[in-house]
Amino acid sequence: MHAEFWQARWARSEIGFHSPQVNPYLLRHWPALALAAGAKVLVPLCGKSVDMAWLAGLGYQVVGVELARQAVEDFFIEQQLSPQISEEGAFVVYRAGAVEIYCGDFFALTAQQLQGCQALYDRAALIALPPEMRERYAAHLAQVLPVGCRGLLVTLDYPQEQMAGPPFAVPGSEVQQLLGAAWQLECIEAADVLGDNWKFLQRGLQRLDERVYRLCKV
Repeated sequence: MHAEFWQARWARSEIGFHSPQVNPYLLRHWPALALAAGAKVLVPLCGKSVDMAWLAGLGYQVVGVELARQAVEDFFIEQQLSPQISEEGAFVVYRAGAVEIYCGDFFALTAQQLQGCQALYDRAALIALPPEMRERYAAHLAQVLPVGCRGLLVTLDYPQEQMAGPPFAVPGSEVQQLLGAAWQLECIEAADVLGDNWKFLQRGLQRLDERVYRLCKV
């Protein structure tokens, strides 16, 4: 899943992973995190997710990170926002209102750029990465986010041999292995969603489980 792969997906509008609606798990479980007003929220591999607009609408400061410039520009166009654009280190940064999106390689993100970040929302980052990159991703999160950071993680689990990712299967045991040393983890919801995802049925899956984890950096 190198840069060219995702750039090509966005260029061809092959973005079946994008949802035009706010994620229902976010709606249900975010309030229980009890974050302070104006808290800074990291949304890695954010695409043009409308979840960012929802979080900003609640008064949070949203920091997205996205490789594909097409996705970043589409977000601001669709949200009818006119961003200020600047170059900062390895990133081109788009800012408008309570949302800023760092366009570039997530692994170039620094702790200084996330100073004061109090929350993490990962709906489609971990599951977008193959195994070796998931290890790098988890290690980088642990490096750049401060102790006490809280958040939500949404994963998928299915028989990986039945379908090539992305999205990839990330079972609960792997979530614990990747994140357990740096985060307190609690699975707060699990559901069999195969019946609601006909595209996955067509691809031959026999099981598709979604899990939601509440996180706290230790």
